[in-house]
Amino acid sequence: MLLDDLNSLLSTPIVPDIQSDIDYRLASVLVVIYDASPKIIMTEKPESMKFHAGEISFPGGKFDATDSDLLETALRETREEIGLHISRDQILGQLNPVKTLNSGFLILPFVCILKEIPPLVSNSEVEKIFHIPLEPLLDTMMKDSDPDHNLIDEMYTFEYQSQIVWGASARILQQIETKIKY
Repeated sequence: MLLDDLNSLLSTPIVPDIQSDIDYRLASVLVVIYDASPKIIMTEKPESMKFHAGEISFPGGKFDATDSDLLETALRETREEIGLHISRDQILGQLNPVKTLNSGFLILPFVCILKEIPPLVSNSEVEKIFHIPLEPLLDTMMKDSDPDHNLIDEMYTFEYQSQIVWGASARILQQIETKIKY
């Protein structure tokens, strides 16, 4: 898969605002894909985090009242968490919002595709930065059949270096997998 192919498959109109169910807090993440052999950037949250401790996720976070919209949230959080400066005009699309089951967030994922990235530096909200080959990661997708997960139909897992990507991050990856494979 080439970056040009991904550009056309993942390009969508950008609507950086969503209506939240009354019980959900708004958040957004940035899905960054880069390199001639496409890689995706994901992070591991420290065990000390209040929400999603130790989980593999995308750079991003909760909407702040000073953010103009959820795209600004994703760009700000990515800059803060991994030191990657992305501008609004580098965003090529967005995916469907996903809900977290335990922490009560409604997350809007935005997509950015770059030829290359500078060295990244994590802040205290990131334990580790992963540069994961995209297609091999997507090939690990499994539909979770755990009966405890009947709360929603879309429970998936992915695996990278013996680490499991699950929850909202896995549902975001599943959307990418669906757009690329079909």
